[in-house]
Amino acid sequence: MSTDQSQRSIRCLVAKVGLDGHDRGAHVIARAFRDAGFEVIYSGLHKAPDEIVQAAVQEDVNVLGISILSGAHNTLVPKIVDGLKEYDAFDDTLILVGGVIPDDDKEELKELGVAEVFGPGTPMEETVEYVREHAPER
Repeated sequence: MSTDQSQRSIRCLVAKVGLDGHDRGAHVIARAFRDAGFEVIYSGLHKAPDEIVQAAVQEDVNVLGISILSGAHNTLVPKIVDGLKEYDAFDDTLILVGGVIPDDDKEELKELGVAEVFGPGTPMEETVEYVREHAPER
């Protein structure tokens, strides 16, 4: 890894979308990202897809981490992707999804433009390293 890569600031939005009230994983990821030196914004609970899009655009984030355990990922994630495209923010935003996602749905999410899906038990270092290697330059 070049020094530029490790020194540059990576801005991340950790987002909870929909009615899912389980935010422990989002907090754990937010802390791990902060500890890794990333700038982290946490959306708080129960955000609508358009609220997450607005926050990602306004905060000019490199990375959008969507934490979802409710099973509504096939409905909510496409709305976020479409919203980012409307604002021309899709191409320079690394979209990650974390949570309990069935294998069949992982492929569909990736076809939509989600870069990676991290399930429960993924080591933090793996997620942090993935972000360092794939976060788009600003």
